[in-house]
Amino acid sequence: MTLALEILFGIAATVFSVMTLQALISLRHVRRLPTLDGAEVLPKVSIIFAARDEAERVETTIRRLLAQKGVEFEIIPVDDRSRDETGQIFKKLSGEDARVRPKRVDVLPPDWLGKCHACHLGAQSATGEWLLFTDADCWLNDDVLLRALSVAKAEKVQHITMTPGVAPTTIFAEAWHLAFLLSSADWIARVNTDHPRGYLGAGAFNLVERETYWKCGGHEALRLTVVEDVKFGKLVRRSGARTRAFLGGDDVECHWGVTVRQMVQIMEKNYFAVINYRTWLAVLVGPICLLVWGGALVGLFSGSFLGTTAGIALLSAIVPTALIARKLGWRMRGAFLTPLVLAALFYAMLRSAYLILRAGGVKWRDTFYPLDKLRAGNVN
Repeated sequence: MTLALEILFGIAATVFSVMTLQALISLRHVRRLPTLDGAEVLPKVSIIFAARDEAERVETTIRRLLAQKGVEFEIIPVDDRSRDETGQIFKKLSGEDARVRPKRVDVLPPDWLGKCHACHLGAQSATGEWLLFTDADCWLNDDVLLRALSVAKAEKVQHITMTPGVAPTTIFAEAWHLAFLLSSADWIARVNTDHPRGYLGAGAFNLVERETYWKCGGHEALRLTVVEDVKFGKLVRRSGARTRAFLGGDDVECHWGVTVRQMVQIMEKNYFAVINYRTWLAVLVGPICLLVWGGALVGLFSGSFLGTTAGIALLSAIVPTALIARKLGWRMRGAFLTPLVLAALFYAMLRSAYLILRAGGVKWRDTFYPLDKLRAGNVN
């Protein structure tokens, strides 16, 4: 066994052991949105989302929102230049229920991402004391708003966010989602323990006090930020407000890709943005993570003590992901494949960086945004 390989095994054993230990510590503060007893008067909520060619799913989205109980609300869906029947669906539903107040974007102003502009437009006409930003393909359970507002009041916070839930169609897709939540566990824990540098937001569910929204700059401050949902949480934290984050699960079910391939494709524009378009970081971390993962996998069959230790450390990721699966009410089968699927997360980061660097920017909703403009407008 060469010295270089033994060193690689040692690094892999350390990295994956620390990862599992950190996840287990963080999971003490990772939970589902609780059910709170007792009737109380809750503030009005304006539910805002942007939609672009979402005719297949958006009618169900709105009808499920209309079924929210125990809360006064209005729904402001913003049709962002759709070319399908999205606008007609909005018009039909607004005729059926006055709480649906649609808006339409025909021309995107310069230096705006379409989704950010649509959310900004919706917020300008909102009348609620709280604003919920969600996605056009996101289906909420009928008591989610009630529970979220109750938690915000009980814990004296100004922002509630939930990770997007999915209904994966394969065991590998389950493993991907569990791996994704494993990578998010520390973020969630920092938020829920009021860590000074802790922040998080998710496009599926960003519920914020209206005063806090405008105080932190809202979507105007995020106008060229691709991962605007995550960075919104950062703006909230900078404003001095407090956040609580929860696992969405079936409370917030999104059409967020139901296979590993779809999920990797969805992350094309996001992962490079998450690391603030730092080329050196993508080039350094992506290949190193894949190398360390490969070393741990090879170590399982090496017969070396360090190699076996590295392999066991990689497999130890099954423990925290099994706990996450239990919190979601899922079967444990996906957790056993999570160590293999971790490589797909590392690959997705490299792929995102490669595609954006090759194209020189991001094409989103038929508009191309040069990389230098995205870097200049990004919230860091």
